[in-house]
Amino acid sequence: MRVLLAASEAYPLIKTGGLGDVVGALPAALRAVGVDARLVLPAYPAALAALPTARAIARSALYGAPLTLLQGELPADGSRPLPVYLIRATAFERSGNPYQDVNGLDWPDNPARFALFCRAASALALGHLAPDWRADVVHAHDWQAGLLPALLSLETKPPMSIFTIHNLAYQGLVAGADADALGLPPEWWSPQALEFYGQLALIKGGLAFADRITTVSPRYAQEIQTAEFGCGLDGLLRYRADCLSGILNGIDTQLWNPADDPALVAPYNAGNLAPKAQNKAALQAELGLSVTADVLLLGLVGRLVTQKGIDLLIEALPQLPTDVQLVVLGSGEAGYVAALRSAAAAAPRRIAFRPGYDEALAHRIQAGADAFLVPSRFEPCGLTQLYALRYGTVPIVRAVGGLADTVVDASPTTLAAGRATGIVFEQSSAAALAAAIRRALGLYRAGTPWRQMQLAGMAQDHSWTTAAQAYHALYQELVRPSSEPASYSGSAE
Repeated sequence: MRVLLAASEAYPLIKTGGLGDVVGALPAALRAVGVDARLVLPAYPAALAALPTARAIARSALYGAPLTLLQGELPADGSRPLPVYLIRATAFERSGNPYQDVNGLDWPDNPARFALFCRAASALALGHLAPDWRADVVHAHDWQAGLLPALLSLETKPPMSIFTIHNLAYQGLVAGADADALGLPPEWWSPQALEFYGQLALIKGGLAFADRITTVSPRYAQEIQTAEFGCGLDGLLRYRADCLSGILNGIDTQLWNPADDPALVAPYNAGNLAPKAQNKAALQAELGLSVTADVLLLGLVGRLVTQKGIDLLIEALPQLPTDVQLVVLGSGEAGYVAALRSAAAAAPRRIAFRPGYDEALAHRIQAGADAFLVPSRFEPCGLTQLYALRYGTVPIVRAVGGLADTVVDASPTTLAAGRATGIVFEQSSAAALAAAIRRALGLYRAGTPWRQMQLAGMAQDHSWTTAAQAYHALYQELVRPSSEPASYSGSAE
């Protein structure tokens, strides 16, 4: 089974968020279950620096853009090394991250850049660039790889294709002359293909043309078929419901392991939770908080954007009891950054804010916090609550997407049964979040129920093995002989 995974980022080569974590871990997990999985992504400067042994194996030109295909390998624990292909072209040789310049502004030619990437990945999958290897299945991730299934559909005998939605809100919209310049078939400018309210949506290349669609949690797969969460694409997703499923993301349980985490001052595990208190005290001291053992220390690590419910947290701050502390690490919308700076300046012994992202500090927050906040308005899967469960840090989450799939609310019934792993609230409001935090504080003060939730969370298995087996089964299903999927002929969008 030869599978090519195509994405715009993958840890440790390049990462801006959860997509990078997922695509960095899944190929190695697939190889561990016997799949010849290979990864392709653009050759950004950071990716080239992280893979210095990559060598050029082919040169070509697509739509007049010269490109070079490089191949290297990444180590994969417990399995064969992971082959990695890098598409080198002028469009990717820029400072900044994959999508934005050093000032945080989107590259205006992002659609053209990732269209070029998809053309190159298609040629690779078909065996045109690396003739000694051809994919049986192409697994494309998010809108940046959305054109790949559409391009493959133009071939006589293409590999089967899977498209995974990591966040439906990001759609790769292209308007006017920019869309025409992509050189796509004119018939794709229709609601049955890529047209979306007068623009092209590159994500529809995957949604309309892939043989199967997956997303990163079972609940999110259902939510996106509704108007509330479907971002205008719910009609298409309902039409393709038979091809749509949710496979819950895993986490790297070696990288995120409180028993062997070099970022921590004191390792710990479910059999010895006592050193967690040392991590709490060290985190409080590091960030200038009052070093007090009996306060409830809340942590939040993530993008400071409306999706993540950051405004709800900011609005809830005045409602929080005085024996609650808060640590926030993240970057995002300027208004939220300013509000968190102001809150931390007004109460420096209770609130700490660190802008940007620091991997080691993220680990120390997971280990040092008592509870972890994920108050998202929507959440396809979420990884930080999975890290929190592994670190015995009780998640406080909204009942959406993967958060609802992975955290069991502390009701009297689930507490009595030993199944509770966190605090789950329903309404997207500051009042509901504040009430959830107060409920957590009560359980924290009670002692025994809190420890039971910690141990129940730490006992869960969120490794990539389960997800890899589910994807492997899906790949096998795809390559079996089957009838051709029906074309989409639904509503205007």
